[in-house]
Amino acid sequence: MSAADVMTLRRLLADAPNRWGHWGDDDEIGALNYLTADEVKRGLATVRHGRTFTLGVPIATQEGDAVFPGRWPAKHFMVADKAGFENGHWQPLAGGLEFADDYVTGFAQAGTHCDALGHMWFDDTLWNGFAASSTNGGMTKAGIMPIAERGIVGRGVLLDIARFRGKPVLDRADTFTHRDLMECARAQGVDILPRSILVVRTGWVGALAAGNQTVGEGYWEPGLTFSLELVRWFDEMQIPCLVTDTLANETTYEPETGLMLVLHAALMRNLGVVFTEMASLDALAADCASDRRYEGFYCASPAKVSKGTGGSANPVFIK
Repeated sequence: MSAADVMTLRRLLADAPNRWGHWGDDDEIGALNYLTADEVKRGLATVRHGRTFTLGVPIATQEGDAVFPGRWPAKHFMVADKAGFENGHWQPLAGGLEFADDYVTGFAQAGTHCDALGHMWFDDTLWNGFAASSTNGGMTKAGIMPIAERGIVGRGVLLDIARFRGKPVLDRADTFTHRDLMECARAQGVDILPRSILVVRTGWVGALAAGNQTVGEGYWEPGLTFSLELVRWFDEMQIPCLVTDTLANETTYEPETGLMLVLHAALMRNLGVVFTEMASLDALAADCASDRRYEGFYCASPAKVSKGTGGSANPVFIK
């Protein structure tokens, strides 16, 4: 095979849509620009009962958190506790107050989190044409801070692909397309309106937490898979944010080419779609299946990590 025959992201996405410059040369929040005040009010109007679901997963668990290959779980350390006072390491504050204090360390992309638009790139260029060198020593362009300051607020739609396919959890390397999302929505009786925040359940994070799946060798998640038609649909529908219960929001490898994490390039880097990964969706999905209402008010913001590549989040979905 010649070098000209080797598939690359540049070749694969040559005819795919691109929104660089659409919101100005300095834009760092991409498709979140679609979430106007009217979209926030549209999301609020979906609330009927006030039932609240938090979508963050626990971090620094005793069992060890599931993380994408190449990362390691967050660690939690107690810095101050009752034993420290009993052993004389700490003294009560004036008036008698004692305290507990702790320290957590881990990857910005561990646990439920949002990716910065500049988190992944190819051809030395990030979202909106920013140079990849702007990541050196910290994200000075397209980092997580602008997303955290904006927030992600609007009408959320849960698309329970696992239940739609009659499974508690999708199998390794299972794939689906935007057409599957539309068919799932029809079966659920909910509309995917333009500018909807898509919340897609595969059952995967729940299965990892329960020990029914593991990361391990040859990791290959289920999820959306690339096609030009899918990317054009995301662009035409002006989707601002994709939320899933997988570690990387898409099937790990594009089956036809073997390229890895293609949608991070096609949707995040090129269209500015914000990715929220590792959401805990099982409780929300069970409630939606019970009352047959799959839309609600979605509100999230990542932690404001200075120059960060991502930020932990605990999204809230209100029905």
